[in-house]
Amino acid sequence: MKIYYLSARKYLRLYGGKNIAQKQSYLYGPVPSRRLGQSLGVDIVPLKVCTLDCIYCQLAKTSQKTIERAEYAPVDTVLAELKEKLDEGLHADFITISGSGEPTLHSRLADLIAGIKNITDIPVAVITNGTLLFRQDVRADCAKADVVLPSLDAVDEQTFRKINRPHKDISIENVISGLCAFRNEFTGRIWLEVFLIDNVNTAPEQIADLKDAIKRIHPDKIHLNSAVRPTAEPGLQRLAPENLKSIAQSLGQSCEVVADVSPSLLGKHTQIKAEHLLSMLKRRPCSLNDICTALAVSPDEALKYIARLKASGMVTSTQKNGTTFFQAPRQ
Repeated sequence: MKIYYLSARKYLRLYGGKNIAQKQSYLYGPVPSRRLGQSLGVDIVPLKVCTLDCIYCQLAKTSQKTIERAEYAPVDTVLAELKEKLDEGLHADFITISGSGEPTLHSRLADLIAGIKNITDIPVAVITNGTLLFRQDVRADCAKADVVLPSLDAVDEQTFRKINRPHKDISIENVISGLCAFRNEFTGRIWLEVFLIDNVNTAPEQIADLKDAIKRIHPDKIHLNSAVRPTAEPGLQRLAPENLKSIAQSLGQSCEVVADVSPSLLGKHTQIKAEHLLSMLKRRPCSLNDICTALAVSPDEALKYIARLKASGMVTSTQKNGTTFFQAPRQ
């Protein structure tokens, strides 16, 4: 296979480079999600504005750790962009509010979800770290979604601070009590994610305490995850698949290991668009398989676009557990 590398200037001329790279967009994808199928992402908080600074974050270290809510992204603009996407024939399993920071920090989250439901029947999911669910206003906002996917990686304060490095005003009991209160109020589905790091939160007593907390929270599903993509702190060890399966069995029938993306998630559209690829890679690192699955192209075709973007300086690559991941640096 031949790959023709374009100069940065020629690439920008042929593919609209400056406008593509700098155009503000609050949507990305649809991208393949290991939990949500084909997911159209809605990114409403700036990069790494978060309540936590998790050591395993696939984006970067937190640049602004806060618990103050604000209208970071203009809701009307986000909804207009979504309406345009729907008019183009969007196919997605979920519209997922997540992205580059903690979405519950957006003060008009409820208005955004209501606006989405006014223009489409595609179900709405919110991926959150769950740290603000002890607040009644945040619980009320999240309750407008169809599925909420919070996280819980530790149930003792020491491990919580080691893994998640929270804002000083957040304690693990805040988190657990908020999750319990949300379960009592929310009639939709709660899918709890637990991120396991070998020799950090995987001791038998830690798993036993986690199981007790999960019984209090009573989620509909528990998803176990481990390091697949590059992490904020280097050297974190991915838990072996057999250990993940063993822990999943100990946590009960509603617990499952998050699987790799299935080829069956391929979309219907076959023509790749450079702005879609850049939008994906700005939000998270993606492997070649992730890109092929999200954009419904062959590896050969995807590699041509990746090569052009790398040659133009728009995309970089890194290795994680023998897999190459591509990412577009944020400007």
